Amino acid sequence: MSSPPLSPPTINAADLLTKINHVRTSLQEVILGKADVIDSVLIAMLAEGSVLLEDVPGVGKTTLAKSMARLIDLEFQRIQCTPDLLPADIIGSSVFRPSSGTFEFRAGPVFSNLLIADEINRASPRTQSALLEAMAESQVTVDGKRYVLKRPFIVIATQNPSGFEGTFPLPESQLDRFLMRLSMDYPDTDSEIDLLLDQASSDPAAALTPVMTGDELTALQSFVRKVKVDRKAVAYIVEIAAATRTDTRLRVGVSPRGSKMLMRAAQAKAVLLGRDYVLPDDVQSLAPSILSHRVSPRNAIATSEETTLIIVDLLKSIEVPV
Repeated sequence: MSSPPLSPPTINAADLLTKINHVRTSLQEVILGKADVIDSVLIAMLAEGSVLLEDVPGVGKTTLAKSMARLIDLEFQRIQCTPDLLPADIIGSSVFRPSSGTFEFRAGPVFSNLLIADEINRASPRTQSALLEAMAESQVTVDGKRYVLKRPFIVIATQNPSGFEGTFPLPESQLDRFLMRLSMDYPDTDSEIDLLLDQASSDPAAALTPVMTGDELTALQSFVRKVKVDRKAVAYIVEIAAATRTDTRLRVGVSPRGSKMLMRAAQAKAVLLGRDYVLPDDVQSLAPSILSHRVSPRNAIATSEETTLIIVDLLKSIEVPV
């Protein structure tokens, strides 16, 4: 008689929180002086969202993404975006097999848990659009056939500031696929000194080992959706979104999808901080990084920093619920 199948092990939420906090502290030891950025990227991952890191080259954007993949034991692929990169270089293509006389699909780097797209705005708009379906629906369609991507699936893309030579601005539809837009910025003086001393003889990121699995991250993501969101907190989110739609400085305001993403990120922040309920403070602190790239300023040459300041200014005019 065959033995009954083994039941899956019980997932302990406390153990998962301990592991994600271990990931958090390990990242802070590698990416010095950027605890707020690290927390934001972790929140995005827990909320099943992608991240756009916008800044000048060389401030640690790619190091952060690779370190995250090593600590959570995610299968990751990196693509260097250039003007001649093709959509097939990202999603894959059908290859003809003469021996069988048939076409066989060869998967591209998008078939991974974590896709690192370096300098995404150096790729042409056609190539940028190859990520739209993957980021919105966790699937790609090639030659009329649908291929489901792995879980979890997250994109961490870096881009150079607008105005850099050889860049193509990301369209609104592409920006909307990113849960957050963040800036690494230059480290402070002490952090940069410590960074150089740490890397004088070796690279700390290369020594990182997994402390969490992709399945455990997926399990933690499921806890995010169970976090309680009070009606007052939801009303606060909607009031913020409504304010962006009537502000004279903005041409296009936040869509309902943007409101939903802000709520999901607030739930993820609550999980990261060990709570099972959302506070209005969670919403207020996350709104600039989640909403600033979902609005269009009337000033066509406004920088991302100026757009973020508009959101920050809007938040000051809205009463935070108790």
